Amino acid sequence: MRLFRSPSVLRMRNVVLVHGFWHGSWCWSLVTEQLAARGIPSVAVDLDGHGLKSTSPAARWGRPFDPAGFATEPSAAPVVTASSAAATLVEQIRRIGGGEQCLVVAHSMGGAVATAAAELAPSLFGHLVYVTAFAPVAGLPVAGYLGGPDNEGEMVSRLFAADPAAVGSLRLDTGDPDRHPAIHETFYGDVDPATARAAIGLLAPDAPAGVTTEVLPVTAGRYGRVPHTYVTCTKDNVIPVALQRRFVREIDATSATPARVVELDCGHSPFLSRPAELAEVIADSW
Repeated sequence: MRLFRSPSVLRMRNVVLVHGFWHGSWCWSLVTEQLAARGIPSVAVDLDGHGLKSTSPAARWGRPFDPAGFATEPSAAPVVTASSAAATLVEQIRRIGGGEQCLVVAHSMGGAVATAAAELAPSLFGHLVYVTAFAPVAGLPVAGYLGGPDNEGEMVSRLFAADPAAVGSLRLDTGDPDRHPAIHETFYGDVDPATARAAIGLLAPDAPAGVTTEVLPVTAGRYGRVPHTYVTCTKDNVIPVALQRRFVREIDATSATPARVVELDCGHSPFLSRPAELAEVIADSW
């Protein structure tokens, strides 16, 4: 464990924690505790369309519940793309770091937003840590990776309660207890049952489909200047490890130096199942 360093030798950099789809800043609470114990300041943010900036379809609250209405009601959220969410994230990083570099940690679909943000404002990124995250740096949108062999075995698409093209979002029905075992297995397979139940109750139903369809302009001269770490999670049921390793190869092809790769033998949510280990990985990059 790292010892606390006095302000005179502390790097002028905060850690900014970026969640994935359906989650919010709340999911990082166990990691922020661990980082604080190491003397490392961190702030978890809500991406556009998530957390305190999320909206729910009205049908979610209807009683009796109408599954057909829930499956067809268009998302009430404003259109969010990877670029628009990245512009917001850049301002969050700038505000949190006071214009100085921050270490940015991005999980799952938050990786697509962080990738776009690093291209927009590389000077604000002292390091970018992907945690089993999408990193669409090779000219494909996120959606372009989903039908390939590297993504075989993923379990998240079985959870969709609506057609994303029809409603404009990737929609989950977290209110049906019969669906909870599948959600648990997909996102939280190695998380203790009590914590997993609490996390399922905090998930937002809608995630903006526009984040998955945009091709991001990523360049070696901007994004490629940022040092990268990639945390692979070998038991992930959302982003199979083969796809994670593909992202590492594509990051390396775009970057000035190879990404540091750290492997955790865990599922999709190490911030809940392995918070101390994940905090140590972050500390080693700070």
